[in-house]
Amino acid sequence: MRKKQRTERIVLNEIEITDAGSEGKAIARHENKVIFVVNAVPGDIADVQITRNKKDFMEGKAIHFHKLSDKRAEPFCEHFGLCGGCKWQHMQYQYQLFYKQKQVVDNFTRIGKVEMPEINTILASERETCYRNKLEYTFSDYRWLTHEDMKPENREKMNMNALGFHIAQHFDRVLDITKCYLQDEPSNLIRNAVKDFCIEQGLTFYNPRHHTGYMRNLLVRNTTLDETMVIVVFGEDEPENQKLVLDHILKVYPALTSLMYVINTKHNDIISDLEIQCYYGNPYITEQLGALKFRVGPVSFFQTNSRQAKKMYDIVKQFAHITPDKTVYDLYTGTGSIANYVAGDAKKVVGIEYVPAAVEDARVNSVLNDIINTEFVAGDMAKILNADFMAEHGRPDIIITDPPRNGMHPDVVEQLLLAAPERIVYVSCNPATQARDLALMSELYKLTAVQPLDMFPHTHHVENITLLEKLEVPKVN
Repeated sequence: MRKKQRTERIVLNEIEITDAGSEGKAIARHENKVIFVVNAVPGDIADVQITRNKKDFMEGKAIHFHKLSDKRAEPFCEHFGLCGGCKWQHMQYQYQLFYKQKQVVDNFTRIGKVEMPEINTILASERETCYRNKLEYTFSDYRWLTHEDMKPENREKMNMNALGFHIAQHFDRVLDITKCYLQDEPSNLIRNAVKDFCIEQGLTFYNPRHHTGYMRNLLVRNTTLDETMVIVVFGEDEPENQKLVLDHILKVYPALTSLMYVINTKHNDIISDLEIQCYYGNPYITEQLGALKFRVGPVSFFQTNSRQAKKMYDIVKQFAHITPDKTVYDLYTGTGSIANYVAGDAKKVVGIEYVPAAVEDARVNSVLNDIINTEFVAGDMAKILNADFMAEHGRPDIIITDPPRNGMHPDVVEQLLLAAPERIVYVSCNPATQARDLALMSELYKLTAVQPLDMFPHTHHVENITLLEKLEVPKVN
């Protein structure tokens, strides 16, 4: 059989980059076709090598620049372009904010086609670096080789073990990280110390293809109260080596609040269904938002940018306009951070969440803050949010909803319309699915406020908070 010849790569010359789009890619146009371009910034003029050519769009990468945009910035991380975590580092922050806000407007006008009020100016992140409170690193015995690594003089002495982040579209390849700017110290200190120690001790790093190797994952969580949790995931149960690694971490950073470990022999990296052991300190760390404190366990969900979470919850309270006679539902409540944050203004808050462990965390957080007017229910939102549920817990006057990226299930939207609260505050990390859901509710609700918020600088992601107010139905004579 003849091998199919590889299609020759197309290079388009002097293409003007005009916009920034999804997945951190820039946008250009050629002969009425959209091109999604990596390694470019709006305002660049570049030669673009096409890597994918479909009927309605193309994908490519900028390989030569004729003009550099005045929106460009010098990336500060040595791993930029490979790691894939901060794809907009080469764009000045003020323009990142501009294109994030534009993303909200574009999605609402093109997808939702809803009538929009004047959109509030996006709120910048208090920090542009070291803003994350959680990072997960992966051990690998098959590191991604950079151009520098590929030089003959370097390959001869190359250690193929890595501790860092997965390369996009390569589940078995990990980029070894020297310094990451996403999280405060001691994140880099601990990661590098653990990697070096494990190599010195001859401990094997994980191989996801063969499901072998002792060192598997390393998670670091911290809070604005300077508390730090480290979770080590071992691929095998070897108590002597566990003690060796864990004691070394305590030696490197004795100020840890919590040191935990778990044995994961499964073929996936999920640890929420495994027994996580506390080796030192508390089995949780504590975060504070405003006057409230929240316990964060090893698998607890908590907003990843704590400082921006405080701003976001304040906007939610402002939009919800809760008074002491109102019953509030908090959908997709997670560990109840929003529910507990607004409970002081309400008659009662009912939080609904799919994950039972998160519901237990939410209840603990209520007790921790002496909050007595919250109820938390575990269950599938699309199944339990119905007339019987509302009869038992009280019909909501206000609903706050913060669904995952894929938005709300159509059955949930239908129940919101049947419940018909006075106001709905919709928090979203995906304006596209948010716009879709708002369109489904537009016959009964008017969009009256829109507030974008930047939770993740140097990425294309944007958080968006909207207020829906119930339309007045004309009385029939």
